[in-house]
Amino acid sequence: MVDLKMQPLTAMRTSTYKMCTSFSFFQTTSSALKGAIQLGITHTIGSLSQKPERDVLLQDFEVVESIFFPCEGSNLTPAHHYGDFRFKTYAPMAFRYFREMFGIRPDDYMYSLCNESPIELSNSGASGSLFYVSRDDEYIIKTVQHKEAEFLQKLLPGYFMNLNQNKRTLLPKFYGLYCVQSAGKNIRIAVMNNLLPSAVRMHLKYDLKGSTYKRRASAKEREKAVPTYKDLDFIQDMPEGLSLDADKYNALCKTLQRDCLLLQSFKIMDYSLLVGIHNVDLACQEQANEEAGAGAKGQVQKALYSTAIEAIQAEVGHMGSMETEDRTGGIPARNSKGERLLVYIGIIDILQSYRLAKRLEHSWKALVHDGDTVSVHRPGFYAERFQKFMCNTVFRRNALKTSPSKKRRAGAGPVKRAAGSGPSLMTQASSSSTAQTGRPDLLPDTIPQRNPVASTVETAISSLGSPRFLPASRLQPNTRGESSNKQNEEDSTPKG
Repeated sequence: MVDLKMQPLTAMRTSTYKMCTSFSFFQTTSSALKGAIQLGITHTIGSLSQKPERDVLLQDFEVVESIFFPCEGSNLTPAHHYGDFRFKTYAPMAFRYFREMFGIRPDDYMYSLCNESPIELSNSGASGSLFYVSRDDEYIIKTVQHKEAEFLQKLLPGYFMNLNQNKRTLLPKFYGLYCVQSAGKNIRIAVMNNLLPSAVRMHLKYDLKGSTYKRRASAKEREKAVPTYKDLDFIQDMPEGLSLDADKYNALCKTLQRDCLLLQSFKIMDYSLLVGIHNVDLACQEQANEEAGAGAKGQVQKALYSTAIEAIQAEVGHMGSMETEDRTGGIPARNSKGERLLVYIGIIDILQSYRLAKRLEHSWKALVHDGDTVSVHRPGFYAERFQKFMCNTVFRRNALKTSPSKKRRAGAGPVKRAAGSGPSLMTQASSSSTAQTGRPDLLPDTIPQRNPVASTVETAISSLGSPRFLPASRLQPNTRGESSNKQNEEDSTPKG
């Protein structure tokens, strides 16, 4: 009896170290995971700032840095109450280069993620992943599976090459890959750009793949405040699609074509286009206090090339005027009723490769249904079907209204062309200056303006002179030309 009474006293006398080591991230609330992420990112960004800047090497993509965080603290880590854990950072030098390419300063990155606790999103993905959004609405923190994290590591060299050739992309922008180890469990997280700003109300949201087999939102999904609909829902709700101006439609289709070609080269399939639609006319009819509250929360996104309109068009200034486009970079569009819309898009779930498991899944589904309509398919067919659905069904060209793109290009300044990248790329200086000269994608000026991130100006690449070619008539005999010459000679000779 005495031993039973003394047992709690003995437990109270144990050291804090033994108590905190018994914590597990899966047995406590998500606050422990968020705290560990913030401690780890603070340490890794601080250590990176002490390293000199240099070019990214091939071996940088395979580097994994690890630091141990005991709860009582050490000479390198502070004391905390989250339990002992180990924090791993994958390819820190490569991801630092990616953040610099998008104009993200290290102090801004660390402040956004670590100054305040991120907000956990209630709707998790189909894979059961956890989603967090930073307080300033800039970044999404997503837990990924082991195979996805491993595939992203292999994808980094090609991802690096693609960003160098073409910064205008709808692919996810990865800013960091980390792993939290605690009590024998590994939690891998990826930091990405936020596609759907919470400051703008999304009246409709779609997850589109271009397939029709079981591509309809479930009854449980429809009960949510803003459900995520699917392909069949879009075809039923918007049979005429979303109408875009000609220049924006062309830029969007070219961007999709380049992105799908890259995904196909890496044998990636089963990705989706996330589409968020903000109805401007409907928002104007809503209550004034809700509209004012949404405008007060809005912030200008710092990251360069992070918004939807910047992801498809190099020139974001002097475009067609829509009075109520907002600072978060929505693409102006209209529905069949003529209502003004702001569309936010991005390709998601690109970490699914066509492995043996996916091949078996496609073969099994093809036996019970039409194989060309299922979501899982070989990468080449998937990319072609994806492009056709987006450019023919989802988005339509508005032939009645065209913008003077030639006049806009004339005053755009120095231009850099990437090999095979389609439309020309503006310099970072000119793209950042358009935020001050007035962008068409602006809501009423209720949103405080923030200073743009300083970035280096890219030098313009001089175009090479085109070689001269001999005319075809000198290379090959032209019987028609000879007969016509003879006829001309006969006509010129005087007749008796």
